[in-house]
Amino acid sequence: MQYGLIGEKLGHSYSPMIHARLAGYTYELREVAPEALDTFLKARDFRGLNVTIPYKQAVLLYCSELSPVAAEVGCVNTLLVRPDGSLYGHNTDIGGFIHMLRRAGIDPKGRKAAVLGSGGTSLTARTALRHLGAREILIVSRRGPLDYEQLYASHSDVEILVNTTPVGMYPGNGASAVDISRLPHLMGVVDVVYNPEKTALILDAIERGIPATSGLPMLVAQAREAAALFSGQDISEDADEQILAEIRSQTLNLILIGMPGCGKSSLGEKLASALNRPLIDCDEEIVRQAGMSIPDLFNRYGEARFRELEAELLREVCREGGRIISTGGGAILRPENVRAMQQNGRVCLIRRPLSELSRDGRPLSASEDAVARLWTQRREKYASAADFTVDNDGTLESAAQQILEGFYEATHH
Repeated sequence: MQYGLIGEKLGHSYSPMIHARLAGYTYELREVAPEALDTFLKARDFRGLNVTIPYKQAVLLYCSELSPVAAEVGCVNTLLVRPDGSLYGHNTDIGGFIHMLRRAGIDPKGRKAAVLGSGGTSLTARTALRHLGAREILIVSRRGPLDYEQLYASHSDVEILVNTTPVGMYPGNGASAVDISRLPHLMGVVDVVYNPEKTALILDAIERGIPATSGLPMLVAQAREAAALFSGQDISEDADEQILAEIRSQTLNLILIGMPGCGKSSLGEKLASALNRPLIDCDEEIVRQAGMSIPDLFNRYGEARFRELEAELLREVCREGGRIISTGGGAILRPENVRAMQQNGRVCLIRRPLSELSRDGRPLSASEDAVARLWTQRREKYASAADFTVDNDGTLESAAQQILEGFYEATHH
């Protein structure tokens, strides 16, 4: 093992992808059980390591020397084996956190900040906030001494909010540790979670117009600093944005919305083939699960039941990433559906002349008048939900290519 990441349970990690683009060494993931940590570290069968939960403080005991920032924060996320075999401990999370805030335009200087959670990442956030000149830093946790109700009651003037808890992280998408509507003075929201790309907390902040960031820029920036330590080379910050774009383009869903009959299913098939991704056609999946056609569903149970099934399906399929998702024409009618799409995807609105929309087997658009009414009712919701728009008024191949180009732009900027 040259370089890699150790932790008790790693699951999926972007770290190998990131390090592969930063330097030319081999980078592995290695799960290490608590009882095996001592043997593993003393064997020194590695040249350098990143360290994650739950070992960032445990590895301190094995370090002959700590960098000043690692000593200040009290935990280590990067280990380097020196020529004499001793371990040097450093913390690149601090630099990554500071980079993340600056990138998002969030300046804690002179501000009152609240950090949710009291673990190792909370230590990192608090240290970084001190470095950036925060006026006051509160630590909020369920067990206190300052809990969430006390935060609302006594500290509603908080200006910077940082979530370091796993609340809202995959597979717990949609949960949020805090209700930011009760914190009316917020000027910046940070969620160190990066899967999904936009947690419920981030989406809440965006809806209120508050600058917000996920933890992905921090992950990339701290990896860059670690890679520089491992390789002994300076690595420009310019690498960060390209790596972020590559991660987004590979992991985010491409989601198609639009009027019934606009070509979402056909385009979805072409896009799935072009990107070698699984296709989820929501209407087809509802038919499969219900065991009956959509007209039969409407006739037997009504539109309300169909919308419930649609919402349940979107909540589930949008939880994952890397998919092509073709939605039903009315999927954008429920705000929770749009949030489900936005958490892990880029949304493309497919437009087609109303006169050319297919109406076969579509209960709500069986006539030209019905189609016109639907468009009038929905067009603003379509536009609001979409990240970009493509007109499907030529060949499917042309529209599919435009969608691929739009998806590239949406994930790279």
